[in-house]
Amino acid sequence: MAYLRGLSRSHAVTLITYEKDEDRADAARMAAAQAECDALGIRWLPQRFLPRPKMIAPALSMMRMAWLVRREVLRHGIRLIHCRSYIPAAVVMAVTRFTRTPFIFDMRALWPEELITAGRLRRGSLLHRIIVGAERACLRRAAGVVSLTHAAVDYLKREYPAELADRRIAVIPTCADLDRFTPVGEERQARVIGCLGTLLSGWFRIDWLCAFLEVALRRAPDLKIELTSRDDPVRLRSALGAELAGKITIGSAHPEEVPAILGRQFASVMFYAGGEVSELGRSPTRMAEVLGCGLPVVANEGVGDVARIIGEYRVGVLAGSAAPQAMEKAWEELQTLLVDPGLPARCRAAAEAIFSLAVGTENYRRLYSEILAEGSFRP
Repeated sequence: MAYLRGLSRSHAVTLITYEKDEDRADAARMAAAQAECDALGIRWLPQRFLPRPKMIAPALSMMRMAWLVRREVLRHGIRLIHCRSYIPAAVVMAVTRFTRTPFIFDMRALWPEELITAGRLRRGSLLHRIIVGAERACLRRAAGVVSLTHAAVDYLKREYPAELADRRIAVIPTCADLDRFTPVGEERQARVIGCLGTLLSGWFRIDWLCAFLEVALRRAPDLKIELTSRDDPVRLRSALGAELAGKITIGSAHPEEVPAILGRQFASVMFYAGGEVSELGRSPTRMAEVLGCGLPVVANEGVGDVARIIGEYRVGVLAGSAAPQAMEKAWEELQTLLVDPGLPARCRAAAEAIFSLAVGTENYRRLYSEILAEGSFRP
């Protein structure tokens, strides 16, 4: 939605989304989203996300999506379809065989590898082969491909040299609205450290988080820890362990509340399954938001472009492993970094250079214009 606010100024946009029941039940927020779309001239068609029955619900949702896309293309003369992630791209690829409308495969991360890392898909299984086959076909037929990271593009070019030989590829990392995520200056509370986003996904390293927080609490007993997540708090406390969970504040937040939460913290922790192929395509949204607020990050290597950004801009520390010695070292490096008076400005500069919403929106607009000017459909 953040991108569409800018793109709607130069393009007529129809938006199809699938909304969870808990979000649909929040009538005030749904009404506010509808009002914003109306004000921007965006035609929003929210659909109900059906999680169950497990196999039937996704099939029904995909059939509904295919019908909607075909109807919108034929009824409103849609000239370009922007598909966010794999399932929409696979559906649209089938529809465009009849409508011959070019589409963008905005693949976000490397989804098949993410499912394997999370233990939800077995490599070489029938479902895995189907998803990889769809990935290959979407890369071959898309008028443009969008990746979150340069690391993922390098991997894809090795895996699919023929499909990507002449393909238009744009790297657009997960951006943040830096007008909302801003440094708070001297008001920051120096004894609060945070972690933002989902932790029970299967590809977040809770064991690393626990190891770091145990060191942090031992070195700074008065430290306050805030985990801001929509994960089930009971399951999350269980994953953290009773002793550690009792020393941590856990809560959820609406997007508009996140800047204030970051404003009272001095650093943010994010550990993913680094070293896995899945992580090459990860661009953590939280990193863009955290850096925009002038905060450093505590992270690990092998996660998209994270290590490169931390090294180039000196905006965080990298933990080498979950071993106590490695976490002690990361804590010490963080303390050294925090006394650097130039740190908040460097964090903000990195956010503006890499994760600016304005830059990301312009990159999308350029991609749209190139494809529309070419007007080509790849059979």
